[in-house]
Amino acid sequence: MAKNISTTKTLKIERTDIVSIAIFAVVLFLTWQFMHRADHFLLLTREALGKYFKLKWILIAHITAGGGSLVLGLLQFWPKLRDWNLKVHRVIGFLYLIAVLVSSVCAVILAFTTAREVNWAYAFSLQIWVSVWISSTAIAYYAAIKRRFTHHREWMTRSYIVTLAFIISGLVLKIPFIQSFGSFADISPSLFWMGWSLPLYLYQILLGFKKKTS
Repeated sequence: MAKNISTTKTLKIERTDIVSIAIFAVVLFLTWQFMHRADHFLLLTREALGKYFKLKWILIAHITAGGGSLVLGLLQFWPKLRDWNLKVHRVIGFLYLIAVLVSSVCAVILAFTTAREVNWAYAFSLQIWVSVWISSTAIAYYAAIKRRFTHHREWMTRSYIVTLAFIISGLVLKIPFIQSFGSFADISPSLFWMGWSLPLYLYQILLGFKKKTS
C-alpha cells in the first residue's frame, strides 16, 4: 500500500512539472513574440521610431523591462524553485519588482506624452492600466515584507495578471475580426481595459470559490 501511495505521489509531481514547463514555454514564446514585434525600434532611426523618436530610450527601457517582468514573474510561480532555494526566489522577486518599476515609470511617461497623440481614451486607458500594475506589485511587495505570505501570493498573482495584459491585448489586436471593428485608435482603449480587468475579475471569482470550498 505504501508503495502505491509513493508511486501515485511521484506521478502527481511529474504531471505538475510537465504542466509548469508547458506554461513556462508558452509564456516564454509569447514574450519572445512580444519582444520580436518591437525589433524595428532598435534601429533607433526616426523612420523606425516615429512619434517615439524623442523618447526612444524611454520606449526601449519600457519594452526591455516589460519583457523581463514577464519571464521573472513566471519564475516566481514555480513551486520547486521556491522550495529549492528561498533566497533565489527572493532575488527573482526583487528583480521582478525592479523590472515592473522601470517599465511602469517609462509607461507613465509614454502615457502622458506619445499616447495622447493617439487620443485621450487611449492615453487614459494606459494611465489606469499602469496605475493598477504599480499598485498591485507594491502591495505584493509590502505583504512579503510583513510576512503575510498568503496575501503576498494573491497580490503577486494579480500583479502578474496585469503584466500578462501586454500579451493578451497585443494578441487580440492582431485578430482580423477585431480589427474589422475600426482603427487602432478606436478599438485599442477597450481592449486595454479588457486585457487586465477581465482576467482579474475571473481570478477573483476563482479565489472566492477556492476560499469557500477550503
